[in-house]
Amino acid sequence: MFRVGSIFIPVTDLERSMAWYEEHLGVKKIDEWEDGVGYCLPDGLTQLALVKVESRQETEFTIKGDRKNAYFNFLTENIEATHEGFRRHGVTVTAIEDFGGMKAFDFNDPDGNPFSIVDEVTGTPFHSEEVRKLQGKS
Repeated sequence: MFRVGSIFIPVTDLERSMAWYEEHLGVKKIDEWEDGVGYCLPDGLTQLALVKVESRQETEFTIKGDRKNAYFNFLTENIEATHEGFRRHGVTVTAIEDFGGMKAFDFNDPDGNPFSIVDEVTGTPFHSEEVRKLQGKS
């Protein structure tokens, strides 16, 4: 009945961010408006929009103490290749961490918005095949 339609990301320099997201995340432009641009990702139905803001906005929340978490992450099916591609193109990334069923690394966009790239291991509860089973779409 419901699915995530769009994710909105605040950016201070729309032109710079458009170029960065197109180059590094492979997004395709759907439409542009006065203070924003809408994209589709290479795979999936969720759309992504960059919205021009006057000052940097938080895109993460505090869990406890210094521990923070981004509001969403990006999925990949080959985390090693994605990690190497980001590094090769000058994106600062953290090391790949293995969480026993999920591998992930973090990066920031030009505004410092933090995000994670995640690769779920086949057979774990959050892998897309398992989610489809829960949805009755296997």
